Amino acid sequence: MPSTPEKPIWQGDVQSSSEVDTMRHSTSHVLAQAVLALYPGTRLGIGPTIENGFYYDFDLLQPITDEDLPRIEAKMKEFIAQDLPIVRSELPREEALAFFRERGQNYKVEIIENLPDGKVSLYRQGDFVDLCRGPHLAGTGRIGAFKLLHTAGAYWRGDEKRKMLQRIYGTAFPAQKELDTHLHLLEEARRRDHRKLGRELDLFSIHEQVGAGLIHWHPKGAMVRMLMEDYWKRLHLRRGYQFAYTAHIASEELYRTSGHLEAFSKDMYAPLEIEGRPYRVRPMNCPGHIMIYRTAKRSYRELPLRLAELGTVYRFEKSGVLHGLMRVRGFTIDDSHIFVAPEQLPAELDAVFGLMKEFLHAFGFERFTVTLSTRPETSVGSDELWASAEGALRALLERTRTEHVLDEGGGAFYGPKISVEVRDALNRSWQCSTVQVDFNLPERFGIEYVGTDGAAHRPIMIHRALMGSIERFFGMLIEHYGGAFPAWLAPVQVRLATVHPDNEPYAEGVARRLEAAGVRVERGFSNDTLGYKVRDAQLMKVPYIAVIGKKEQANGTVRLRDRSGKDLGEIVPERLIERVGEGSPDRPEKEA
Repeated sequence: MPSTPEKPIWQGDVQSSSEVDTMRHSTSHVLAQAVLALYPGTRLGIGPTIENGFYYDFDLLQPITDEDLPRIEAKMKEFIAQDLPIVRSELPREEALAFFRERGQNYKVEIIENLPDGKVSLYRQGDFVDLCRGPHLAGTGRIGAFKLLHTAGAYWRGDEKRKMLQRIYGTAFPAQKELDTHLHLLEEARRRDHRKLGRELDLFSIHEQVGAGLIHWHPKGAMVRMLMEDYWKRLHLRRGYQFAYTAHIASEELYRTSGHLEAFSKDMYAPLEIEGRPYRVRPMNCPGHIMIYRTAKRSYRELPLRLAELGTVYRFEKSGVLHGLMRVRGFTIDDSHIFVAPEQLPAELDAVFGLMKEFLHAFGFERFTVTLSTRPETSVGSDELWASAEGALRALLERTRTEHVLDEGGGAFYGPKISVEVRDALNRSWQCSTVQVDFNLPERFGIEYVGTDGAAHRPIMIHRALMGSIERFFGMLIEHYGGAFPAWLAPVQVRLATVHPDNEPYAEGVARRLEAAGVRVERGFSNDTLGYKVRDAQLMKVPYIAVIGKKEQANGTVRLRDRSGKDLGEIVPERLIERVGEGSPDRPEKEA
């Protein structure tokens, strides 16, 4: 077993509830109080806190829009200025039901009906009373700076067969300065929205005629994807992985054996009948890798056997949750399944964790939140196997001294997992890498290896993804960099901009020299003005703009600018080639 490192492999951000969450929840109650005052007869849904804010769901007699929010804010400020005491009380369950029935609050009645017998807690502020577990502030006057953000539709209890309610989102902070900073970040997030930038930078598109949640990669987006995949492949080859490709459809029997048909069927598409036999488009890649493992009698000498695949899978997602690249119906997982002997498990998990860190750092992510997810209610396998799998992941976190949060019951149906969320440039959290320890699928498929004793033994299977999915990771990168990818990842690295048509022959020679060295070049040889050519390159977020005029042609140079407009001086093409290559994850010495 490797020794404990001097420094933690992961420096995590462990998020926890705080007084700010309590203040935001109290603000959501003031929001409900204001809506009831302005729109009598409103029925209340729920009003929880969320990351950086809160929302409340309403069943209104008349629709409201974002234009109504300032009026609601003004009423909220009145209640805050009154510093109404927020008082907790309890009622027996039946009395609470009668209380809310009398007021026509049928959603609160439904919630209480699903609670166990006993007392129910209520919170009162002035004439407003709400069903709530709390906690809350002592009074409304303690609420800091807040802002209502926007309205949206939301099905009651997330069920599309139930009524559509109106949801109002808001945010709150202890001080106005913090709120202003957050609102600035929200505006920046809108500017960086990957759907907006995807159109402007000609990266990808989604077509209703094709189907929702299905991505078309345009040439520039496909170039970034190729660069992502190529780096991923080089990294895996250096770490002893072998690549595989498996079928996009498979017999339903395969997924019955794996357990996906039982535990994952709601996310799978309906079967296809081929010659009287039911098939499914694949929701997961792991059964295919097990089939490859089973094609030969395996020895302990072959382990760890690391199979990696950029495997496209298809899962049913309701149209209401689809969101650009972030939530789709067809996506490619950067999957790996590693078959190990039990004694190899600790070292292999350490290696996987190190690989995750190296990969994410290469793409500019430095801050992480790590979560350990344990056995869910719907699962397969014995208690003993689950305890061993969870123990292996806990030991990994202990060895690497990784701060983490616990997600009880959040594991996959076949095994527990560690998931890594990255923090982007706006400090937003994105689900990314995962690693799972699986004793169950090897058992279900009966796979074995011959050990040093000549007897058959059961391997352990590690499921692992670095990006999660290429589509989602690409969306994260677009928003993290605001479309201004680092030079090594940019679809076009250099735009050549000529001053006069007479400069084009020399510029073409420069372009060919750059391309021969592997630089991705775009030719700006049009009759447009130089100013237009430069501005257009900046709008397309090309890292370097090389201006070529009479002087540069005479000197055998280019005049270089970066996309911010900074003049980097006159340089020869060879130096430009070197500069473009700096910062590549395959050339770490250039980053120093």
